[in-house]
Amino acid sequence: MTVELRHFRYFVAVAEECHFGRAAERLFITQPSLSHQIRQLEQAVGAALLERTTRKVELTPAGKLFLERAQAVLAAAEDAVVDAARASRGEIGRLSIGFTGSATYDLLPSVVKIVRECLPHVSLELHGDLLTPAQVTGLLDGRLDVGFLRPPVRAPDINLQIVRREPLVAVLPETHPLAVSETISLSDLAADPFVSYPSQIRSVMHDAVEEACRRAGFRPQVALEVHEVATLLSFVAAGLGVGLVPLSAQRLRITGAVYRPLRERSEAVLAMAWRAGERSLVVDRFLRGVQSLTAQETPIVAVSGPA
Repeated sequence: MTVELRHFRYFVAVAEECHFGRAAERLFITQPSLSHQIRQLEQAVGAALLERTTRKVELTPAGKLFLERAQAVLAAAEDAVVDAARASRGEIGRLSIGFTGSATYDLLPSVVKIVRECLPHVSLELHGDLLTPAQVTGLLDGRLDVGFLRPPVRAPDINLQIVRREPLVAVLPETHPLAVSETISLSDLAADPFVSYPSQIRSVMHDAVEEACRRAGFRPQVALEVHEVATLLSFVAAGLGVGLVPLSAQRLRITGAVYRPLRERSEAVLAMAWRAGERSLVVDRFLRGVQSLTAQETPIVAVSGPA
């Protein structure tokens, strides 16, 4: 005979009531039917689980152990039902999110708050300081569900939604002559060595810095290339050069480095990215949560497909 979930329920009721009559009433079945089901269970187990007398019902040593396991089985079955319902509503699952540069220090705390409020039962994986190419690869191969990156993204299977546009600012060693200025012109940094973003993988911020300097009339003299914003700021603080970073990088305070606004207008775009045709309800609920947050900051411009 196969032991079924109902046998666990019947046994637990008898064990907890210590009385077949009360257990039968609790289960809404007849006492003879309940007794028959318990005998079937004992036959399947191959051991007596209950000691019956005319006055009471007691658990055998085997019954005590079986009761613990039976209660765990019933609790797991109940959890499975609850979790399945949550999954059907997109309230449970896994969410892997990538962040580029300054978004790691600026947007990440707000994103975590959204997940904890809207998706409290979702397992969260956060990957900070990822350049756009690495995030696109992660999205396409499934390691990432959502990315906060800097366009352009030339991949037909990725959807983008602009989160914000922010100006570039100069970051200087505090000993730099222009560190005392309220604002500076980018052309004033033409003779300075730059700490910049990697050129070999053509990072978006590398191209943005190059373009900003080109419009200012010079090509930056790159002394060092780094992948992480925090490393860039540390090298600038050490006096190894100057740099350009998105405004949101100012949230990261490094002793020895100062931020100064530029007189010229140069901006960096931050976008949210996900796989086209994504059907995960967890991802869908998360996207809507972020859209609600960013709608309070700046207008959202939707871009579908390749940018």
